[in-house]
Amino acid sequence: MDTSFSIVQLMISVLLFFVMFFGIGFLLNMLLRMTWLMAIVYPIVVLLIIDDVGFFDYFTNPGESFTMLGNTLTSLTATDIAVLSAGMAGAITSGIVMKVLRKMGYQMF
Repeated sequence: MDTSFSIVQLMISVLLFFVMFFGIGFLLNMLLRMTWLMAIVYPIVVLLIIDDVGFFDYFTNPGESFTMLGNTLTSLTATDIAVLSAGMAGAITSGIVMKVLRKMGYQMF
């Protein structure tokens, strides 16, 4: 089975992650009025996506858990990094859009 990405799959994945995390960030900003919340939470979400270690293992067995996390991070491919970076860009863009909308006078944001 071929595990490589075609350029079309990469473009769709990048667009999907950007739009998905922009939307999640936008909604969180509207509900909680915390502009940069998603940009702060996103790295934690990424670690949960790429990591095979359970959340509580970081507290019960930190040495092995962080070693496995480091190995996982260094084994990411360029396509993985591109897709995950697009999600971070979407989260940051949602914060910027919120700032602009508030400056323009939209009080519901």
